[in-house]
Amino acid sequence: MRLLLATHNEHKRREFARLLEGHEVETLGNDVELPPETGETFAENALGKARAAATATGEVSIADDSGIEAAALNGAPGVRSARYAGEHASDEENLEKLLREAPAGSALEYICALAYVDLANGVERMFEGRCKGHLAARTSGAGGFGYDPAFLPENGRMGLTMAELTDEQKDAISHRGRATRALLEWLKTG
Repeated sequence: MRLLLATHNEHKRREFARLLEGHEVETLGNDVELPPETGETFAENALGKARAAATATGEVSIADDSGIEAAALNGAPGVRSARYAGEHASDEENLEKLLREAPAGSALEYICALAYVDLANGVERMFEGRCKGHLAARTSGAGGFGYDPAFLPENGRMGLTMAELTDEQKDAISHRGRATRALLEWLKTG
């Protein structure tokens, strides 16, 4: 099945292509503009992007919105994870801010909302994946992106950050891996 991923990010497309093996995953053309992520929840943002992609192209579309919540910060950065240190902040700047504001060892949770929109058949579905962990005292690892170098997953290899895991190890426990497996299960039975 061909699925249009509502993003212009090739890195994200490769990750979803790996997670959705057996399905063709394509990204949007540069002529399609996505709505700003102004929702109050990950689900609102994901659904807005999937609807925009499906409306612009007429194709079955998927979109995700994901981020990290720190218990010590009352759930921040949450839906502002990509903009935590400012509107145009880099992954490194966002991570540095989290490390300054949350204590090492405090509880974290990655959350992924994944939207599926098929306008031709009038179908919209939401899938969610979560991954619990803790904040590392310092960053480690070169894999992954975003907050991965400081995220110690509960179900990962002891003492390794998400950035130190192989793609296969990360996919098995990650929030995005769990959300895509829920989508795949639904596609098989739905």
